[in-house]
Amino acid sequence: MEINPTHPIVVSLREKAEANKSDKTVKDLIWLLYDTSLLTSGFSLEEPVVFANRIHRLIQLGLQIDDDGADGDDVDLDDLPDLEGDDDDDEDDDAMERVD
Repeated sequence: MEINPTHPIVVSLREKAEANKSDKTVKDLIWLLYDTSLLTSGFSLEEPVVFANRIHRLIQLGLQIDDDGADGDDVDLDDLPDLEGDDDDDEDDDAMERVD
């Protein structure tokens, strides 16, 4: 793999890495650059889930989404409407038990 040290992406990544060696975003960007070079060269990724997680983190960063509530479970269930035909009786539960 060749790296062009004068390319604006490489220059910017180097500056950011030197400014803060523990910046997780910079590390993610460097790994994404490496992984995408593997993909464009026809290789497969050993850990595609890690690659996808990096992309998701950077999308969240770009959209300025707070990572603390990123699991999507922050919906208040009391505000959701009842399902059609949901009468909260236990007859349906008993019927399911009898089927078994």
